[in-house]
Amino acid sequence: MTTARQDKVLLFRSLHDTAAPLALANAWDVASARVVEAAGAAAIATTSAGVAWSLGLPDGDALGRDEAIAVVARIARAVAVPVTADIEGGYGDDPAGVAETVAAVAEAGAAGVNIEDGARPPAELAARLAAARKAADEAGGLFLNARIDTYLFGLGDPETRLAETLSRARRYVEAGADGVFVPGTADPAVITALAEALPVPLNVMAGPGTPSVPDLAALGVARVSLGSSVAQAAYATARRTTEHLLSTGTYDPVSDAIPFPELNSLLTARR
Repeated sequence: MTTARQDKVLLFRSLHDTAAPLALANAWDVASARVVEAAGAAAIATTSAGVAWSLGLPDGDALGRDEAIAVVARIARAVAVPVTADIEGGYGDDPAGVAETVAAVAEAGAAGVNIEDGARPPAELAARLAAARKAADEAGGLFLNARIDTYLFGLGDPETRLAETLSRARRYVEAGADGVFVPGTADPAVITALAEALPVPLNVMAGPGTPSVPDLAALGVARVSLGSSVAQAAYATARRTTEHLLSTGTYDPVSDAIPFPELNSLLTARR
């Protein structure tokens, strides 16, 4: 017999479909997660940057494991759809530490995780992914998404960046990754090459200038994430509203705010 969380893992896995890519508007707290769910999202993805900012920290592994998992647990309890957690590099000093994080994330109710390589050598992330895979399987399963930052951070020679990305992807899949996330490129040729070469679902990060979700589907993408941009847009609204308030004494930026009763009801319906 499967548990409710295992059922969500299976559902989350099935949502990675090139015919209808999983579209994720990343959330950073319970309120944003409930808003995203109420808008019709099939799953919730967290953004580590948004979570860190909401807790007064910068992005980039400044967030502590316990703080990150506490947010994931609150979100997973508040929504009915599967939740996948952005855990940066794994919130551990070594593979054993990453395994502890993954086990705790599963215990918190998540159906998936993202683990990124960043500036780490590929061998280091592969070891972390192998430990994460073992921990995930022991916990009853988890969709393990490996993020490759070659394009996002402009790593290496641009002429060989695609080949390096594919080399990392193959290594990470061998280590146990269920999917590969390559943020930082909107080039249809690159995306197509990645999708055609990967034996697992491809996840890309969308934003201004990126092809639409249907166009990405045609390129072979199975998952589309917005990353930290939704949180950035929310904070931009706060700044713009303040600027209007202080300069002209007007309040136009909040004219399309979610009505108070509607937002309030989203946070009481599942208590």
